[in-house]
Amino acid sequence: MDRYLSKLSGPLLDRIDMHVEAPAVPFAELSRKRRKGDAVGTSTAQMRDRVFAARDRQRARQGTTLNARLSGKQLDQVASLDDASQALLGEAMTTLGLSARAYDKLRRVARTIADVDAEEKVQLHHIAEAIGFRLLDRKV
Repeated sequence: MDRYLSKLSGPLLDRIDMHVEAPAVPFAELSRKRRKGDAVGTSTAQMRDRVFAARDRQRARQGTTLNARLSGKQLDQVASLDDASQALLGEAMTTLGLSARAYDKLRRVARTIADVDAEEKVQLHHIAEAIGFRLLDRKV
């Protein structure tokens, strides 16, 4: 994987909002017969409902502009951070060597996570989760 990642430029990676690794699911898990009522987390229907509700919250707050299209100034208004969140974001920026573009992307993703959680304000754990989605920025 390192060889593959070395071929991707930093500016290209910078334009991708979320970097996540999806490990292979073992065959035994894929082929296991599930019984009705087996819960494996949030269902697709439940997540769809949460995403629709998050988009409704964004429209109510921002009109037709969704979080992905917010400018830096708009983010300052709708995704203001408390001191602890700002400190964590600053530490991540320095430690991971992130760009100004990544700074706004992290705030957009954190705002969206807060919307999915039905939270009015972006909180520390939303920033932490957004930082966790920048897997490919990590220096190994």
